[in-house]
Amino acid sequence: QVQLVESGGGLVQAGGSLRLSCAASGRTFSNSPMGWFRQAPGKEREFVAAINWSGARTNYAASVKGRFTIARDNAKNTVYLQINSLKPEDTAVYYCAARTAFTTDTVFPEDYNYWGQGTQVTVSS
Repeated sequence: QVQLVESGGGLVQAGGSLRLSCAASGRTFSNSPMGWFRQAPGKEREFVAAINWSGARTNYAASVKGRFTIARDNAKNTVYLQINSLKPEDTAVYYCAARTAFTTDTVFPEDYNYWGQGTQVTVSS
């Protein structure tokens, strides 16, 4: 059974940092692009960041560029999202997602085949 399990969310003050992790099990994703998305209450799920299979290419939403960093460790089948300089508008449930192998990373949630259950990030002002 394929599983993506996020961790690392929590309550943090504005300006603070968190490191989210997404551990995959059930199959290897070393050949798959992976992404992070988020969904705030009453809003649609939105793209945050994506990384190609090797980690050599990354892509970020304009709203997080320069503050968030996506990385992966294929040996650990894990992808990370370092989030710095947090703002109240970053409050959301953050989801990890993976595409099938040998595809390209995209910004569209409908392109991703596997999803985690999400981890809550709450930023207080």
